[in-house]
Amino acid sequence: MALYEHVLLARQDVSAQQVEALVEQFKGIIEANGGSVPKVEYWGVKSLGYRIKKNRKAHYSLLNINAPAAAVAEMERQMRINEDVLRFITIRVEELEEAQSVMLQKRDRDERSDRFDRGPGGDRFDRDRGPRRERPRREDEATETVAGEA
Repeated sequence: MALYEHVLLARQDVSAQQVEALVEQFKGIIEANGGSVPKVEYWGVKSLGYRIKKNRKAHYSLLNINAPAAAVAEMERQMRINEDVLRFITIRVEELEEAQSVMLQKRDRDERSDRFDRGPGGDRFDRDRGPRRERPRREDEATETVAGEA
């Protein structure tokens, strides 16, 4: 059987539980057709690069799939019918990653850095950046050009 990574984008106005139910439905289709889904990751609601069907954000989910091509084709057919699915992409891979995906690692890293970056006031943007550099004055340049023209 072939190995696939599948990313699913669901509408922003459905709840996380409904997205989880959608993923379980598609997982059931894969398993009914002789495949398996060893890993499912919910990446959360993220902003889209451009509007898709009047949505600016979407729920992202990753599925690692080990299944025949017919099972994946049936799952994709069901996704095209479902109104809650905005976009999806299925990519055939040589091997599935067992560890956390890069997206979840990034989110964990961002949460940790937010926790440590905050100062006593709680806002991470209130850090002292040191003294401000002096910029060269432009008045000298302006008087030279005026004197040169006269």
